[in-house]
Amino acid sequence: MKFRSKKLLDSARDIPDCTGCGAPNHGQVVMAHSNWSEHGKGMGTKAHDWAVAALCDECHKQVDSGPWSKKEKREYWGRAHTRTLTWLFATGRLTAP
Repeated sequence: MKFRSKKLLDSARDIPDCTGCGAPNHGQVVMAHSNWSEHGKGMGTKAHDWAVAALCDECHKQVDSGPWSKKEKREYWGRAHTRTLTWLFATGRLTAP
């Protein structure tokens, strides 16, 4: 069963900056899903909605199909994912029971 949350995905519009490059969010930041199977990614299916990073269009493109190595993409997305989760918890958009 996949974890899905429109509310969590929609919160990208509120984050002040891209968690990858730090560019100000002028409506171009979206929640970019993980591209790795351990996060639920499969053929024709996205990863769980908790496995996201708030990235601008350019960073999202680089992580999905840019010239970086797989290792570079994973590390970049991982740092952005951590920053995204930190922001979600710090602003009360994501809470633990």
